[in-house]
Amino acid sequence: MRRIGAAVLALALAGTAIGTAAATASAAPGGAARAAAACPTGWGSGVKGSPDSGAVALADIRTGRHDCFDRIVFDVPDGGDSLGYWVQYVDQLHQSGSGDPIPVIGGAILEIRVAAPSYDPETGGVAYPGKVAKPLPGVNISGYRTFRDTRFAGSFEGETQIGVGIRARLPFRVIQLPDRLVVDVAHSWT
Repeated sequence: MRRIGAAVLALALAGTAIGTAAATASAAPGGAARAAAACPTGWGSGVKGSPDSGAVALADIRTGRHDCFDRIVFDVPDGGDSLGYWVQYVDQLHQSGSGDPIPVIGGAILEIRVAAPSYDPETGGVAYPGKVAKPLPGVNISGYRTFRDTRFAGSFEGETQIGVGIRARLPFRVIQLPDRLVVDVAHSWT
């Protein structure tokens, strides 16, 4: 009798262990699926642009970290909500006007052009203090999951150009808001 009781107990414990392992295994993909579903993009990595232009100076460039993406924001006070822009992945960043190459660290380079000069169009004075081929002033991207580097490429014919070093070629989106342009780069393709 004791042997049968011990055998039944052993089978019950084995069944519990198998059930627990199966539940854990099925919970892991569901948890991963929920995490991936929390960061849907559908953004793609192709060229995005808007031909609108403006003659209002760029005031600032800043970045932010989010759960699903890294963000770069171009502040253009009085720029309205139809700022011209062109955003694309490039093999190498070349400065507009001169064509000089600007090294950018990362697995991919995202070139961003915004129709807002880094100078005041009326006075010619400095509006945004970027220096060609140098990191963006006041921008610290250490600890970011996607951004690896930022480089100012200058202003030419009323347009400011920068390069962002990205971990890899990842999907991005562009959002126009009143007085600013936002570029989000996803942490992954899911």
